[in-house]
Amino acid sequence: MGDARQRRKSESWWIVLCLLFLLSVGRQVSAQIRYSVPEEVKEGSVVGNIAKDLGLDVSTLVNRRFRIVSGSKDAPFQVNQNNGILYIQNRIDREELCADNDVCQVNLKIAIENPLEIHYVGIEVTDINDHAPVFPEKEHILKIAENTLTGADFQLLAARDPDSGGNSVRTYKLSHNEHFELEIRDGGEDNKIPILKLQRPLDRERHSKHQLVLTALDGGNPPRSGVMNITITVIDINDNRPVFSKDVYSVTITENLPIGNVILQVNATDADLGLNGDILYSFVSNLKRKVYDTFEIDRKTGEIRVIGVVDYEETEVYRADVTASDSAEPPMATNCRVIIKVTDINDNTPEIEVTSLSNLVPEDSKPGTVISLISVTDKDSGVNGKIVCRLPEGAPFELKPSFQENMYSLVTQGTLDRELVTHYDITITATDLGQPPLSSVKTLSVDVSDVNDNSPEFPQNPLELFLFENNPPGASIFAVSALDKDINGNAVISYHIIRGDGTKGDMASFLNVHSETGAIYALKSFDFETMKTGQFHLLATDSGSPSLSSNVTVNVFILDQNDNVPVILYPVSANGSAEGVEEIPRNVNAGHLVTKVRAYDADIGYNGWLLFSLQEVSEHSLFGLDRYTGQIRTLRSFTETDEAQQKLVILVKDNGNVSLSATATVIVKVVEPKEAFAASDVKNAVKDEEENNVTFYLIITLGSVSVLFLISIIVLIVMQCSKSTDCSSKYLQDANYDGTLCHSIQYRSGDKRYMLVGPRMSIGSTIVPGSNGNTLVIPDRRSRRDSGETPKGALAGTTRCVVPHMLCSI
Repeated sequence: MGDARQRRKSESWWIVLCLLFLLSVGRQVSAQIRYSVPEEVKEGSVVGNIAKDLGLDVSTLVNRRFRIVSGSKDAPFQVNQNNGILYIQNRIDREELCADNDVCQVNLKIAIENPLEIHYVGIEVTDINDHAPVFPEKEHILKIAENTLTGADFQLLAARDPDSGGNSVRTYKLSHNEHFELEIRDGGEDNKIPILKLQRPLDRERHSKHQLVLTALDGGNPPRSGVMNITITVIDINDNRPVFSKDVYSVTITENLPIGNVILQVNATDADLGLNGDILYSFVSNLKRKVYDTFEIDRKTGEIRVIGVVDYEETEVYRADVTASDSAEPPMATNCRVIIKVTDINDNTPEIEVTSLSNLVPEDSKPGTVISLISVTDKDSGVNGKIVCRLPEGAPFELKPSFQENMYSLVTQGTLDRELVTHYDITITATDLGQPPLSSVKTLSVDVSDVNDNSPEFPQNPLELFLFENNPPGASIFAVSALDKDINGNAVISYHIIRGDGTKGDMASFLNVHSETGAIYALKSFDFETMKTGQFHLLATDSGSPSLSSNVTVNVFILDQNDNVPVILYPVSANGSAEGVEEIPRNVNAGHLVTKVRAYDADIGYNGWLLFSLQEVSEHSLFGLDRYTGQIRTLRSFTETDEAQQKLVILVKDNGNVSLSATATVIVKVVEPKEAFAASDVKNAVKDEEENNVTFYLIITLGSVSVLFLISIIVLIVMQCSKSTDCSSKYLQDANYDGTLCHSIQYRSGDKRYMLVGPRMSIGSTIVPGSNGNTLVIPDRRSRRDSGETPKGALAGTTRCVVPHMLCSI
């Protein structure tokens, strides 16, 4: 009954432990798996199925980059990404892998991504009996005095077996003889020391030498063995052996001691005199190689000094047996144990291992995105091996510690902007807590990749385009360029004209744009006299996904060219030619107004400013022509010798760079005063009717042009006022009465100033309505001065020119 109760209690504890283990595994991101494998197994042998033991989906191992990221140095294991099986990659020799360690364990770190998981696998490599015991010498020679008392013992060289545990040396056997027997003593650390004991007194006269065989057996199944031949030479009388002052000498030193430092002195005494009492010291011959490489003993003084590097990380404790023997024949010897303990100093800098998931991080990565895994180690122990990691201030990254000590994740801390910073060199500093502390740094380069988060931008909005009329159709008239702060495909911009609704001033239907270069082409030739201003909208779209765009408004100003020939309004004959006949009395005085040539030009500004000149005249001394007004006046009185009919050819030309011109012919007939008065009534009636008809058509034509011009000016003012609050100061009239031939009207458009330039305005001059805005009426001052007569409908060939800011800006 008691046994059943005890068994149920044990089962309950096992169930509780299993539940606690499952709960702890569920809360962690990683797990620990342990396997065991014997050494010397065949390459390719399966150790275990990690994916199955972790409960992972085998079909996702390749996509999640299932791999070994770190482990013990030169670990002979590899994992299959397709099925998660851990197998032997290289031959395993436990004695090479874990020399002098009873337990040999290889630790592996397994990483899988999406999501990131770290698992730890511990593999214990178990020993097999693949080594036989080996003695340091094949033959050992002993010299024993014949007067040696029975019961005396002699320490023999111990055999060494690289195998561990039960496969190491377990016992010794001595070949049969009548004088000696074998005793096995425990030397510590599972070390068996063979002792040869004298059972019967020796007699040199009977046997001067004894040949024995010592056999060492290990604990394997079947056991392996090694042998050493012992030769015993019997000599006479040295009956006192050296005696150490201590059986065990112990000393503690710090690592990295300078070579030559004496750390310990052993001391032995011998009661004999002479050579029988002269003691020599030496290390026994079966110590670990590291002892001989690090220390030496003075044969005469027994001082032990440093001859190699003392490194705590390699060996923490050195154990050595020292032999003191006298110089007699045969010598007598005794042994003592020396224990050298090494204390750690902070002489190793931390080591940083970086496992980068990717060195390219999108600029729209969310805070907390994992970039790399950081593992730090320090070979020192205690506080000297404690490590603190840090990043420089200001970088948008942070180190997040893992549940396992000295493991960190490098994650983004804030938002990234490639347009501000394209590359980060992240310096990771690891510092131990020793005194003085040691540090190491490692730099991780991270590039920020671009996403399409910036729209194309035009350097100016709106844009102003000044275009001369009569442009060739199909030619490039303008080029726009937008900038995108993104790079590569996200910054490739295409241009498109936004088609309008066809309202007045919309030029979209007359233009085309090259989608790659932004060059704008006119599909037709523009005429200033038909259209003076226009507008269209241009769209710039990048090639990102999704694409971003922005638009710009382009205001177009058509500039005038001298493409209209002056038109003669008077004189005009019945058949339409510019010819006329004027009759004047012979008795008129100098300064008499004969007639006035009237003309206009559809261009504006200097292109429409007309000048009159006499191209041909019968008598130069009779008539004069005002070059601005076109008035023809007599220069002197007529004489009897003057011809009765005079012919005048007047050239009317504009003021363009390449001036255009027209001619008018006036025939002046000189008549007697009575005939002139008789014909004047009939002529005046016909002339009045003709002038009335001409004036009527002129008023209609010029009025229409003026209305169109005023509407254009008003639209321009409204557009500019919508862009600037300084509408009240856009038009600043400035009538210049300084004797020059031009007047000007200044106005503003945004941050630019423009000037309307025309001929000099006389005091009292007025702009005639219906004159297309380019004809200035200048009163005839000479007529008023001489006869008080103002010619009816006198027109001056003056123009208004719009000068773009590139040419006439103020």
